[in-house]
Amino acid sequence: MNLKSAWIILGSLIAGMLLGIAIEGVSMDAATTILPFVEPVGLLWLNALKMTIVPLVVALLITGITATADAARAGRLAARSVAIFLGAIFLSGLMSILMTPLLLRLFPLSASAAEALREGLGGTAKAGPSPTFGDFLLSLIPTNPIAAAAETAILPLIVFTTIFAFAITKLEAPQRATLSGLFKALGDAMLIVIGWVLALAPIGVFALGYALAVKAGVAAFGGLIHYVLILVGIGVCCLLLGLLLAWVVVGIAPPRFLRAMVPTMAVAISTQSSLASLPAMLKSSEALGVEPKKADVVLPLAVALFRFTSPAFNLAVVIYVAWLFGIELTPWEMAVGLAVALAAALSSVSLPGSISFVTSIAPIAIAMGVPVAPLGLLVAVETFPDIFRTLGNVIGDVAATKYAADGVGDDKPAGETP
Repeated sequence: MNLKSAWIILGSLIAGMLLGIAIEGVSMDAATTILPFVEPVGLLWLNALKMTIVPLVVALLITGITATADAARAGRLAARSVAIFLGAIFLSGLMSILMTPLLLRLFPLSASAAEALREGLGGTAKAGPSPTFGDFLLSLIPTNPIAAAAETAILPLIVFTTIFAFAITKLEAPQRATLSGLFKALGDAMLIVIGWVLALAPIGVFALGYALAVKAGVAAFGGLIHYVLILVGIGVCCLLLGLLLAWVVVGIAPPRFLRAMVPTMAVAISTQSSLASLPAMLKSSEALGVEPKKADVVLPLAVALFRFTSPAFNLAVVIYVAWLFGIELTPWEMAVGLAVALAAALSSVSLPGSISFVTSIAPIAIAMGVPVAPLGLLVAVETFPDIFRTLGNVIGDVAATKYAADGVGDDKPAGETP
């Protein structure tokens, strides 16, 4: 899924909504008569998207953890980099848990637009009983991992998968390579399947957009714009957090950091790809005083493993959907969401935005008891927040590279006296 595909999906959503509004304007009866024939097409596409979640998450989490462990074995610089990545994504997720509810209180959606958007995205959702601390602890370890997968019990499944992945890292190299290769192949096969499903996204999103417009009317546009603006607000918070960490932790004043990052940010905005921004990031890190040989180690590792904005944005999406459907999230559910978001960030290694949107956010939503169905429509408006995702990621990549490189000195050749 490239940038052109994202715009095509967005265009399909708008076209479906405009068609629904137009037919509804001419004849409400005609619009509702057509709805039972159009909406199942969108729901069928959404079910096809959902069926890939569990096997893809398991495969990508295992390959992500084994890749991270292999990177940490590569030397002190790589190990320090991985530790910095983990600390940074934790701070990113924590920031989102604090800021998303605050933004929703400061900039609420009108009651009519909220009701329209909620109705169009599936009506009301019933929240289950709030789990106690004991329930939370008991839910961590699955008695039957296969049953957990069948019931889409994401948190215990992720716990088991994580334990299994770390066990793989302790095997001898040939056995480790065999199992890692198996799950890498499984993940690649599932990515092909989800690629086929996403190739049909314009049709599925068009059908869902039509259903949304017929159920919610013009007010649905206002609701989607509000959602995008809240996500953009979280994106701005990510940028500020990245600059703050670069200033306070790394020791680079924001004006100097931004001057060095201007070429990289220009590439990030135009491509919305951290990988495409890698050459520009190498130049920016050199301008900040990072030795090229160290940047050549850390930056490719950051592009492969580090998603600074991933927990922040993914949690923001789930918290927004929960707020829209009136689901009160307890502190334990927030903690569960943060834990799953961190695991999802590790398992979204080098995935295109449209794929990682579903595979990263759906497990968080399921673990927190939030409806997954709205993701089928929200992926269509991800084009705008994705700009801020990429900007935050490249800022995080360069800042982490500088911090990792400064903390590891050059190894002295054997026999040389200091």
